[in-house]
Parts: sequence; structure tokens; C-alpha cells
Amino acid sequence: MWYFYVLQSQKDPNYFYKGSTNDLKKRFSKHQAGKVVSTKPFLPCKLIYYEAYINEEAVRLRESRVKMSGSVSVALIKRIKDSLK
Repeated sequence: MWYFYVLQSQKDPNYFYKGSTNDLKKRFSKHQAGKVVSTKPFLPCKLIYYEAYINEEAVRLRESRVKMSGSVSVALIKRIKDSLK
């Protein structure tokens, strides 16, 4: 399985990191240990959302669409924030 995921900084709740991996537990551990440059300044983070995909191509396409399209990213983050209330 492959995963698209979103982390939220507990230090700065307006910071959301979006990524993908085939080992979500291991990747999240790397984030929490400060081994990912993009999230290190925003630690600690919490996993607030993920989607599962069967193959890498599909998850990379999803990640790309979310990261490259501001409207897709804004809509996803709004939906996630609404669900956390």
C-alpha cells in the first residue's frame, strides 16, 4: 500500500505538510525524530489525515495535484480542519 498523508504542526497549527510514502509508520517516525528537513522547524507534528492507494503512480499523482493546485489543497485542508472541530 501507498499513502498520501497530511501532518499538522502543533507548534504552528497553520502549517500543514503533505507527503506520500509506502510505510506510513516509518515515515511519521522520521518526521517526529527531526529527520525531515521540511518539518523539522515545525515539530512536533501530528498525523491528521491519510488516504491509501494500491500503487505508487496513483499516490504520486494525488500528492502532485494537492501540492500544485492551490484550490485542491485549500479545499482539502478546509475539509480536514472542519472534521477536527
